[in-house]
Amino acid sequence: MKVAIHQPHFLPWLGYLHRMAQADLFVLLDHVQFERRNYQNRTMIRLADQGHWLTVPVVQNSQKERIVDKLVDNRLDGTKWWSANHFATLRHAYRAAPFFDVYAPSMQRLFETKWQRLVDINQAGLELLREAYGITTPLARSSELGVEGARAELIMNICKAVGGDTLIAGFGGSRGYLDAEAFARAGVRVTFHEFTHPEYPQCGKAPFARGLSAIDMLFNCGPQSREWLFHERTPRKRAA
Repeated sequence: MKVAIHQPHFLPWLGYLHRMAQADLFVLLDHVQFERRNYQNRTMIRLADQGHWLTVPVVQNSQKERIVDKLVDNRLDGTKWWSANHFATLRHAYRAAPFFDVYAPSMQRLFETKWQRLVDINQAGLELLREAYGITTPLARSSELGVEGARAELIMNICKAVGGDTLIAGFGGSRGYLDAEAFARAGVRVTFHEFTHPEYPQCGKAPFARGLSAIDMLFNCGPQSREWLFHERTPRKRAA
């Protein structure tokens, strides 16, 4: 069984979804330490032809808090509530995108729900993307597997816990500490995910921007987004 393991991200980029689709099981690594200024609680969209962060505010209790324990900061209500403002930003950013209205109701429900935990809004956003891109890989949370360890040891223990014999490693720091030979001796083959970012039609006049949230492709390409993600379409000029 091919396993991919990654921390839960907020409305992740296309490479995240692409790796998920290559696996037989995708494990959300949610019981490790929360990292500030990472993608665990933020994503990048295209606003006025520039990159713009959408950030889920979180309560800062301790620098050692785990992702699974991280609370969303909902203390500001009314017109200052972060979620409603974020959806308004999203609507303004993609008002010219041809398929924004198709996905707007689902996105609005996501943003207007008062989530208590970061992992829950992250997984809800991920489920929205999985459905839109037709990705059916089963999900598991590391916090529910009873595994311990750090870095390579933790990854190995997760593979053993779920019965994985192949690990699809990603683009991040794990490539620096994963010892493929050590994994092989334990019966787990390590492969490295390869991803070529598709250049799809983006609204706006600026050059094509890579690495944005996967919602950028949805709003621009609609039902054909899966074909673009898995390179089943012939690249063409982006929209004006």
